[in-house]
Amino acid sequence: MKTSHNYLLSVLLLTSVLGACSKSDKPDEVTPPPLPPPVTPTDTITTLKGAATFPIGFGIDYSPFMYDQSYKGTVVREGDNVTFGYDMKHGAIVRNDGTFDFTRADALFNSATNAGLQVFGHTLVWHQNQNATYLKSLVSGTVVGPNVLLNGDFESGSGNDFTNWSKYNGAASISAGSGAGEVRNGTRSFKAATATNGDYWSVQLASDLFNTTVGTTYKISFWIKAAAANGKMRISTGKTASYSPDFATTTGWSLVEWTFPAKDDESRILFDMGGTSNTYFIDDVTVTSLTATNGGTISSEEVAKVDTAMSRFIRASMLRYAGKAKAWDVVNEPMSDGTGALRNESNTNVPAGATDYFMWTKYLGRDYALKAFQYAKNADPGALLFINDYNLEYSTRKLDSLIAYVTYLKGKGAPIDGIGTQMHMSISTSQAAIIDMFRKLAATGLKIRVSELDIRVNPSDQAGFTATATVLTQQSDMYNFIVKSYIQNVPEAQRHGLTIWGVTDADSWIVNYMKKTDFPLLFNSNYSKKPAFEGMLNALKGK
Repeated sequence: MKTSHNYLLSVLLLTSVLGACSKSDKPDEVTPPPLPPPVTPTDTITTLKGAATFPIGFGIDYSPFMYDQSYKGTVVREGDNVTFGYDMKHGAIVRNDGTFDFTRADALFNSATNAGLQVFGHTLVWHQNQNATYLKSLVSGTVVGPNVLLNGDFESGSGNDFTNWSKYNGAASISAGSGAGEVRNGTRSFKAATATNGDYWSVQLASDLFNTTVGTTYKISFWIKAAAANGKMRISTGKTASYSPDFATTTGWSLVEWTFPAKDDESRILFDMGGTSNTYFIDDVTVTSLTATNGGTISSEEVAKVDTAMSRFIRASMLRYAGKAKAWDVVNEPMSDGTGALRNESNTNVPAGATDYFMWTKYLGRDYALKAFQYAKNADPGALLFINDYNLEYSTRKLDSLIAYVTYLKGKGAPIDGIGTQMHMSISTSQAAIIDMFRKLAATGLKIRVSELDIRVNPSDQAGFTATATVLTQQSDMYNFIVKSYIQNVPEAQRHGLTIWGVTDADSWIVNYMKKTDFPLLFNSNYSKKPAFEGMLNALKGK
């Protein structure tokens, strides 16, 4: 159920689904597809949850559950638990000023739990359905991180000496600038008057050592002017030397910025002024640590703001439902399609006009999920914590990449309890691939849940499609096969349940939001049971 933005992963077989969500329950009126041929179930008494030895859930939306008694009644009769399509997500709860509004989430949560249903928390950290307006407001524009350099404005000191700075070479050429023509801010600047062209290091002012993290990128920013045109200068670093390119100067104040990777746990900067004869003035120097990602640089202040935004939302959500929501999708859809790499801005298709995308990896890097699981565990130590993704039965590369990432996270101490496989599929999906997926997921030793199951009968989007008895039988057989494969390949102690993503064909996200003609669920639009229902029920009964 998504108002926006799913990927087409197979032009012949599958419409890939991120699943999971919608920004509203009904974006516009959709004409439901015609009812398939009626069937008479052979078992009219046994419910899905009554036949199952593990939890059975449904993905639900706010309006039909709150106002349609047939919809709600079907879910309560057949299921143990529900997952909200949208109302527990960041975009549903976080306002543009960063405050939280749980009004709808609370109402739906209370309605579900009062009806005897458990609520599976979904989802805390995702790249979609975010309030990206708020998140991007934290990192928009030029944000300067903490300045690690002391006395970068040269105000402290006396005479021609500067506190926290040392004259390494050419001391006679170094003095304090003063007056409006020599100072950009305050009353003092660093002034270097070089009489002849020489080696850059022949006139050199060095800062005190400051703490740095090896491998982290740092940005030096300063303002410079010269008394005459055609000046040049350079920056170098210590303890281990790095050298900037030559910077040309003008007779007006201009901003110079240069980045360098820290090679030591302490570093200093040196202004190398002896290369070209001129009189130079430097003021307002800062050194800021940066985090490099996707070819760009992000300030440490931006990283901190995004980190705080993530932890605040996780903590607020989990504390609100602590002891009530027993399990959560902490991280949703971390792996990209195609290569199976960790999702980022370069490997994720953001549709034109989409406003709800935000890539946590851009600011928090590969360990964003580690942070998310740690924050979640701290907020509610008793909750089970899951990572969730789609097309794992379709793409071996994506499946293997997710398992490798989970292994990496667990190795760093991430408290991951389980993996969710969404399984938005079709009647043409390879059964061998499904078996392989369940076996590989089970081999992790974690709890495994089928989190968003639906099965398309018209995956190639044929015009004028009608659901014949033949395709409905194929769909029934596939539901039956999936449940049996889950039982056969996932040990009982690891089975955390199976959730159907929707109730009737008419309210399926594939019909309502993808605008497809299809019949992917267990019930017709009039809430009558389809062959798919009986196929799933039989598998739960061991048939």
